[in-house]
Amino acid sequence: MASKAFATLANGAKMPLLGYGTWQAHAGEMEGPLENALQAGYRHIDTAAAYDNEDVIGKLIQENWLSPGKLKREDLFIVTKLPPKGVRPGGPEKWLKQSLEKLRMNYVDMYLIHVPCSVKVWGPDDSMVSPEGKIVVEEDTDHIAVWKEMEALVDAGLAKNIGLSNFNKRQIQNILDICRIKPANLQVELHMYMQQRPLVDFCHKNGIAVTAYSPIGSPGSDALINGKFGGNVTLPDLLRNPVVLELANKYKKSAGQILLKHIVDRGIVAIPKSLSKERIQQNINIFDFKMDAADTKKLDALDKGKDGRIFDFSFFQG
Repeated sequence: MASKAFATLANGAKMPLLGYGTWQAHAGEMEGPLENALQAGYRHIDTAAAYDNEDVIGKLIQENWLSPGKLKREDLFIVTKLPPKGVRPGGPEKWLKQSLEKLRMNYVDMYLIHVPCSVKVWGPDDSMVSPEGKIVVEEDTDHIAVWKEMEALVDAGLAKNIGLSNFNKRQIQNILDICRIKPANLQVELHMYMQQRPLVDFCHKNGIAVTAYSPIGSPGSDALINGKFGGNVTLPDLLRNPVVLELANKYKKSAGQILLKHIVDRGIVAIPKSLSKERIQQNINIFDFKMDAADTKKLDALDKGKDGRIFDFSFFQG
């Protein structure tokens, strides 16, 4: 049964409060978990050109769900993102068309600018990594020009909604000051240790829905960062926090369900990622209980502000 809990976007569109996140989910491990997510009732699927899994997502959805008539395209809410190397004039249309081809779709429900900066590209394959192994950020990214091209994607019917990811308040305001079509969504790191309250308040006052990535922390990401990017990090384990475990025991729910409930009760969309069938099912089943106000305050008190950030991206060389 699909979740009936939604965030209402500025244009009246309904964005499911619980989505299935696919960051770190590589092509070879995607099929089973994505199928389990769709069977569990997820209809909001979050991906990105940079995740390199759009083709697997599109193939499975088309072959297993749309072609057999199990779902209609309008039953789904598909989010993908403009990659860092596309955050420049000429990038949005080029990269969205590539994403749509991989997804086997005519439009996406939400197209986000993945990061507020462009990066230099190298070699014939437009690699984001220089010959020295570094990612070089360009300091003259033109948000205004890029946003106008994002608006053109809505006009062309290629994206139902457009938005931002990893932007701060000042950068969002720069877009609001000139836009013809307002950003419908902001996706940022948000969880118990970094609750982003001023930014969320700013967005909600401006009619911008907020999506939390890493809503239960990011279990396993330290292994990826340390292995793939040569980092040396130990990420906090939100799932083992004593307060979270206390509430999980009280409400007879998993720690992940407590963390997600705390987010969606604020009207924030959450996109947890899991490869486990059991946890995939648990994560979407959070609308059958209500936490006491006193317990919500216990979780509120765990906010560390900016010090709670998990991903500062310093593990990228350059």
